[in-house]
Amino acid sequence: MTLLAAVSQAGVHASVVAPLPGRDTPCYAKSINDWICGDYLRDRRDELVEATTSHVQITVTAVLLGLALAVPLALLVRRLPRLEGVVLGGSTALYTVPSLALFPLLVPLTGLTTTTVVIGLALYCLTILVRALLDGLRAVPDDVRDAARGLGFGSARLLLRVELPLALPVVLTGLRVATVSTVALTTVGTVVSEGGLGRLIADGKNTQFNAELLTASVLCVLLALLLDALLVLVQRLSTPWARRARTS
Repeated sequence: MTLLAAVSQAGVHASVVAPLPGRDTPCYAKSINDWICGDYLRDRRDELVEATTSHVQITVTAVLLGLALAVPLALLVRRLPRLEGVVLGGSTALYTVPSLALFPLLVPLTGLTTTTVVIGLALYCLTILVRALLDGLRAVPDDVRDAARGLGFGSARLLLRVELPLALPVVLTGLRVATVSTVALTTVGTVVSEGGLGRLIADGKNTQFNAELLTASVLCVLLALLLDALLVLVQRLSTPWARRARTS
């Protein structure tokens, strides 16, 4: 039996056990299979970069789509308060649907594509983002609204120039929660073949490839921390008055 056939029968990729030409046996070879392996990072750099890039694209697109859906829903609830229970209840109900069930339900409509994962993740974002928008808008003091109206601000100008800027701290906090949770949920997209780093995590688990499993998992955690840090920076830069209020 050839080496490749033996590897296939064992359910492990040939790349896991076969060193590159001219190289000693790498630390991710089946006989070694280290959890932390510099050889794997060097040899599979392109694969890791591609999976990480895909993960970022799916996450960011899903959160932006969720925000685009949440804004009109929050404004609708504010205009028609009797719909609050329906909107919040519906978004919460969607969030309780397991992703392993939701993604396959979307497949007949969008196929085994990235679109399926993005739509599913955007729906999960709604329960967080709609509540954050409503809480942020409700936190705007009434006297501020009255002063703006006294200066001749119409509804649209009041919303864009006064209410949304003052609601930003609460909204961005909700956006941080939605983003971090979406980074984690994106990995489940592997059930429809579009999971970014989730594909490597699933592959490492199925083939018992320790370096692949640990590396992809660590990258997923680092990605969540990085995106959260970027949103914290955006929040500080976009709401300088909040920072001054805390220090005064």
